[in-house]
Amino acid sequence: MKKKKNLVIKTAVAGALVFTAFTPTGLAHDAFEGNSKEGTVFDHDALEMLAEPDMEGGKNLEFLHEAAAVQISELDGVQNNTADVYAHKGFAYLGTHTANGANGGVRVFDLKDPSNPEEVSVFANEIPNTWQEKVIVKSVNTPEFKGDLAVVSLQQTSRNNQNRPDSVGGVLLYDVSDPYEPEQLGFYQLDRTITGTHELYLTTQGNRAIMLLSNPYADYYTGGEERDFQILDVSDPANPEKLWEFDPRDLAEVDESFNGYHWDSPDGHTRPVFNHSVITDSRGHYAYVSMWDLGTVIFDIRNPENPEYLGRTEFADDQKGAAHSAALARGGTVLIETREVANPHGEGYESAYGYTRIFDIKDKTNPELLSEFTTDLTYDFSPPVSTFAKTVHDPKVHGNTLYLSYYSGGVLGVDITDPSKPEEIARYTSDQANVWGVFVDRNYVLASDMGQGLKVLLKNNSNNGNSNNPLQY
Repeated sequence: MKKKKNLVIKTAVAGALVFTAFTPTGLAHDAFEGNSKEGTVFDHDALEMLAEPDMEGGKNLEFLHEAAAVQISELDGVQNNTADVYAHKGFAYLGTHTANGANGGVRVFDLKDPSNPEEVSVFANEIPNTWQEKVIVKSVNTPEFKGDLAVVSLQQTSRNNQNRPDSVGGVLLYDVSDPYEPEQLGFYQLDRTITGTHELYLTTQGNRAIMLLSNPYADYYTGGEERDFQILDVSDPANPEKLWEFDPRDLAEVDESFNGYHWDSPDGHTRPVFNHSVITDSRGHYAYVSMWDLGTVIFDIRNPENPEYLGRTEFADDQKGAAHSAALARGGTVLIETREVANPHGEGYESAYGYTRIFDIKDKTNPELLSEFTTDLTYDFSPPVSTFAKTVHDPKVHGNTLYLSYYSGGVLGVDITDPSKPEEIARYTSDQANVWGVFVDRNYVLASDMGQGLKVLLKNNSNNGNSNNPLQY
């Protein structure tokens, strides 16, 4: 392995507990609703003062335990906080959020010893006044590029600020074939009136690399000149090419008067509509776009220049939509939809924090609701630590187990052997948890805690994930 790059990183040395309150200006929800994430960022020493995590497990997660908990390093004397997490070829990639000025970049951890993750590089923090929430890494083989490609979402901390002329949102593209030495390849830049790309996805179709973007409120901010959901060809990562973008007004139920956000839906509610996130199936044939109160919108993207709309999920009249993220199960025939409802009350709506819905999508033109999964947090209206503490966030699926990140609830494991009867079988909750993302890899479950950094969870009774004692899924 190549010699490790010398990082320009300063490790925190403070001996006292450090609480850094922050009120992010970035998006991770419906920002127009007025809620904001608040939390605490812990330095390395402060993590040592936290109580032991609570862990419960049954069935295939009976031995779930925390193998490691490590904070990201200070960068130029600043302690950033984490956002989403992804893993590829034994390395974890952590995005960062907005605490302490943002620009925390993507942090790369070597996980060859899951009980001792080692931060080995930082990248994608070169655009000032931005945050880098989402990173996807895939092995790509096109005529223009062969290697491991990372795509990173970029959002401005202050949209269209005249005092920050160098701040802009979009997507940075990096060669991470050597995770110790990431190399920038390209930059897809959005108009400065758009906050940026919040979430994104990368897939391949033969020898093409296709990137799908979620640019919340782009339609609204630009008066319809740009769209929230865009598809790009990044076969040549140095020259991203926009192929197509989705106009919700093309749907029969969305009137031409739609202003890019406020939708007069058939149920009589004026509902928020914007693109929060997107995924594809493993072959890159179908896209699942989380369009908030328009539901999870499904497209056939086998021809990415001219995708075909297939169908969408719908909500009961008394449900806030808030389709936030999606995951697939059963070979792409079951759709998991998480709904990030931070405000549990609203006139004309049920009182509930966000929960999970599961659909049969064998017929993608007509998603059929199979079940709704709630927890003890869903209807707990006692004062939370933050407005987001009790809503579900992101889903991931491995086999018949659904993993959910749940902010103060930590990480939940749910048995979906029968998708119509989901059953919670495990929960990991660290002291003062604020878990943003979860990712399931071959040998571990990763969680990103906004204030505490990277958590590595193992699922058997071993303390490591080496090849002599492999974990079974």
